[in-house]
Amino acid sequence: MSTAPEQAPTSAGGNRWLILAGGVLVQLAIGAVYAWSTFSKAIQADPSALELTKVQATIPFEVAIGMIFVGTFLGGRIQDKQGPRLVALVGVTIYSIGIILASFARDASDLWLLILGYGVLGGFGLGLAYIVPIAMLQKWFPDKRGLITGIAVGGFGFGAVITSPLAQRMIDSSEDFQQYPTKVFLYLGIAYLVMGLIGASVFKNPPASYTVGGAPAAAKGDTPAKNVAGKDFTQQEAMRTPQWYLLTLILTISVTAGISLISVAAGTATDVAGMSAAAAATLVGVMGLFNGGGRILWAAVSDKIGRMPAFLGILGLQGLALLAIPHAGSAVVFYVLCAIVYTCYGGAFGTLPSTAGDFFGVKNSGAIYGLMLIGWSIGGIVGPLLISWLIGEDQQYTMAFTVVGVIALVGAVIPFITKKPQHA
Repeated sequence: MSTAPEQAPTSAGGNRWLILAGGVLVQLAIGAVYAWSTFSKAIQADPSALELTKVQATIPFEVAIGMIFVGTFLGGRIQDKQGPRLVALVGVTIYSIGIILASFARDASDLWLLILGYGVLGGFGLGLAYIVPIAMLQKWFPDKRGLITGIAVGGFGFGAVITSPLAQRMIDSSEDFQQYPTKVFLYLGIAYLVMGLIGASVFKNPPASYTVGGAPAAAKGDTPAKNVAGKDFTQQEAMRTPQWYLLTLILTISVTAGISLISVAAGTATDVAGMSAAAAATLVGVMGLFNGGGRILWAAVSDKIGRMPAFLGILGLQGLALLAIPHAGSAVVFYVLCAIVYTCYGGAFGTLPSTAGDFFGVKNSGAIYGLMLIGWSIGGIVGPLLISWLIGEDQQYTMAFTVVGVIALVGAVIPFITKKPQHA
């Protein structure tokens, strides 16, 4: 590997820091999908004309999470062949159109518009756009692979932090928006489209001759991988290794554990920690900062201590915090425990892309990592269903969080047995 000084940005085929900024802008736009709880609450409120039940109000978000994998799978394969810009432009356009379409829902009979717009189109477009900067930026920043992908997906985590209070302020601003909160989607969808198109317009892969001085051959504590010796796995080759399935399982377990808390955070805050409804709503917003920050923090940590030690910390800390949450005797303790879970939840998304690049190379990382995100869809559906079923009408929080916490702790064994693929 070259040890020559890093080339000037323009001579390398583009300004990689500008491309990073574009990636963060795209992720901020599509990360707003996690602001759904703000709309779900407004849709169910008394002034709303939609009159959806709690279950009905959950469906659009569940469909969106399920569709993400379809988008990442196709987007990863296409961008590896056609380049990142086209896929990202198409993805943010489909996503934004879906959000705008959802703005035309006016009553319960229009639930299908929310499902089609926010769920099917929004989730699919999100998946297309999400995978592109993650795969692309690893090629531009081989010297900072973990940190940079962490920053990119950190933008996704911060998207809801920005959108939630903005959307709430818009809804509260007029009786018309309170009666029809979905109208806010029209303005947000246009904003997402503008942001996404601006960000995606600078996307490009580096030229084949691109090198960066000081790029490490492997993260500290990890053994050399096939790609370090010049081998880039194809998607089919990667899926013939046990490592692909182990990494996907790590993501699935982390998402299941983290999103279980996320889905019931407000209710748990009031029932367990004795917080008011307003304080619980504030907690949910504040925790979004830890979700986004965790993606950057754990990705940077994994560059220092190695990917598998980082995953051990992510799953282990999640598990211990989840076990402790039902016994939190004060709001302060509850805040700390939730912050740990949210940080680790985001951390898995921040660390896995660079891990996949370390294991299988970056040439086909879009297709390889895009398929791994099936763990996001599985965990995103199983986690909320599991914990809500365990809590039940009797509010069995201790039982529910103990089960989920144990799942995370058992999952912490996986990093011990996950090693990089060796030469065939």
